Amino acid sequence: MTPTVHLGVLLLELHIPDSQSLKAKRKVILSLKTRIRNKFNVSVAEVGDLDKWQRSVFGVSALSGDQKIVENMLKEVVEFAHKDFAVDVISAKVDYL
Repeated sequence: MTPTVHLGVLLLELHIPDSQSLKAKRKVILSLKTRIRNKFNVSVAEVGDLDKWQRSVFGVSALSGDQKIVENMLKEVVEFAHKDFAVDVISAKVDYL
């Protein structure tokens, strides 16, 4: 039997309402990225709105041999981001490869 690999990619658009500079944004973004990586063991990168003070787009990827694990992991990442008081989730889009 050939092993299967399931990959999920999440695009997470964020608003950082209290940010008044790129330095303040970086502090919030770095903290959130680190907490997501540590809690869910996923890859996280800021992939959009790099030059905007109050906006950011994260790319999050999860890989597993089980599709349901990938789906649940990315769903939990979105829920975790929603609970963060420093950011507002504008949108979350998931694609599976």
